[in-house]
Amino acid sequence: MHELIAQLLRLYLPAGAAPEGLEAHLDGRATRSFDLVRNGAVRCIVLPFEGASGGWERLCEVANAVQGALGLPAPAVSVSGTTGFRLWLSFARPLAVADAQRFADLLRATHCPEVPRQDVTAPVELPPCRQGATGKWAAFIHPGMGASFAEEPALEMAPPSAAQAAFLHGLESIDAAQLHHALAVLQPAVAAAPALPQPQAAQASYGQPSGVQQDLLLRDATLEDIVRFLHAQNIEPTFRHLLPPR
Repeated sequence: MHELIAQLLRLYLPAGAAPEGLEAHLDGRATRSFDLVRNGAVRCIVLPFEGASGGWERLCEVANAVQGALGLPAPAVSVSGTTGFRLWLSFARPLAVADAQRFADLLRATHCPEVPRQDVTAPVELPPCRQGATGKWAAFIHPGMGASFAEEPALEMAPPSAAQAAFLHGLESIDAAQLHHALAVLQPAVAAAPALPQPQAAQASYGQPSGVQQDLLLRDATLEDIVRFLHAQNIEPTFRHLLPPR
């Protein structure tokens, strides 16, 4: 258990001592969500892939894009213990909440707009943990094992803590240079898209905020505005990076 907690501290938790209740959470005695924000900064972002978001196949596509198109280290993969999977991206240094949210929004808009927008300040259930709704376990998995969980992304029994630590041991965090490169790839893709007129029908349908004008330009829109507008026009966003066939 000590090594597993050490790896969680290395990758995802705020620097310092393990939060109260973490050991009981990890061994299944009391599942809880943990606040990962400290001093206005976070060490990780988590992307959920549920059945409606394409599940395992979509997670693989995004994980490949994270490493290929963006040049980032391999993210951790977990089963949720309920209905889906999670990608875990770790930052080597705490990233200001606003910057982490911007990065998460850019990543989502360019590679997985169907995934619900995640608030990077929201508490998270760190794997491994037992889910009260199902009695089954969320856990980190080796990416090569993922397809075997496609129908049921959960473990029946508690995973050995040593194995969970081993899955995390070889992972690296995103350093400042890698993050800068990824943003340099993501931001021009969004900024280069054409201006988006805001017809009244789309505005009414999607409840645009009053501060968004009808002549809204893309550079003034949030990523949510962009994706909602394109979907309202039955257009799938095309400003995403595609990996060449292997």
